[in-house]
Amino acid sequence: MRHAVIMAGGAGVRLWPLSRQGRPKQLLRLFRGTSLLRQSYDRIAAMFPPEQISVITNQAHLPLVAEEIPELPAANLIGEPVGRDTANAVALASAVLAQRDPEAVIGVFTADHIITPMDRFCSAVNSAFETAEQEPDALVTMGIKPSQPETGYGYIRRGERIRDGVFQVKKFTEKPNLAEAVKYISSGEYYWNSGMFVWQAATVLNQIKKHLPQTFESIDAIARAWATDERQQKLEELYPNLLKISIDFAVMERADRVLVVEMNCQWVDVGSWPAIEAIVESDGDGNVTTGSQVSHLGSRGNIVIAESDHLIATIGVDDLVIVHSPDATLICKRRDAQSIKELVDNIRKEFGEKYL
Repeated sequence: MRHAVIMAGGAGVRLWPLSRQGRPKQLLRLFRGTSLLRQSYDRIAAMFPPEQISVITNQAHLPLVAEEIPELPAANLIGEPVGRDTANAVALASAVLAQRDPEAVIGVFTADHIITPMDRFCSAVNSAFETAEQEPDALVTMGIKPSQPETGYGYIRRGERIRDGVFQVKKFTEKPNLAEAVKYISSGEYYWNSGMFVWQAATVLNQIKKHLPQTFESIDAIARAWATDERQQKLEELYPNLLKISIDFAVMERADRVLVVEMNCQWVDVGSWPAIEAIVESDGDGNVTTGSQVSHLGSRGNIVIAESDHLIATIGVDDLVIVHSPDATLICKRRDAQSIKELVDNIRKEFGEKYL
């Protein structure tokens, strides 16, 4: 049976001060009046019934996720006691689903992307599932057809064509510099790495066992206890000690066979405040705002974010990011927005967890 898993455990540090430990970015209702998590669920719900959709997130966020997606059965909410990056989230979700359905074919989806149009998204996802079903030894990833040379994304270089829109993966490449990104786009051989995958549960678990044997052993023990009273004990005993590593580094770059399905969609990874420009229409001076209580005078190219009706006013400033929350306000140049994670580390050292 086909299953869908939404990974919703990211911290969203670069969207501070609105994204916090208690309410990370995927739960912020800044985008079209709904959260990114809800939008992800709605996309997937066009193809899967609720009982075949699961969400893996931090245990502390389970009540918020249940409130955001009340359609999901409680058993389909998988909680991590701590975040240990995507390799462990994938392993846990896959192992839990394999306990319920040994023949499971699993699609892994993100909770912090905006993807349009729906028909192209659904077509690519269906192609990825068909590929995983027809090629049971393969791990299948979905590559976004790039529209411009982005330096903030990972890339996938395609190799031999398998069928229309499906290729062998020749190489995964981390974030390139601008000159390299231009070459990638010009070659027509590269996709943006979407972080979305489809595979047979048994196949991905076998690859995890091969490349992360200690992780597999712990995850297998947790999954076997999942339907028992020992679940929480096993989680707290074993999960925090797992190697923290992404599924790309741990498995995808080392797997025996990886295929990529082309996804020709408009795709925005909402990883930092400047990404909002691709989602929210700007005014005549290039200012982008998400709140109604904003006033500019002689200001251009600013990003101003507020959830409440707090008034933000600017005079004669350009290219700033201004984000207001009830207890913290961020002001920085747009070019420095990628440094917010470093800023948050400094805030933690100075003020502890109060503003995080």
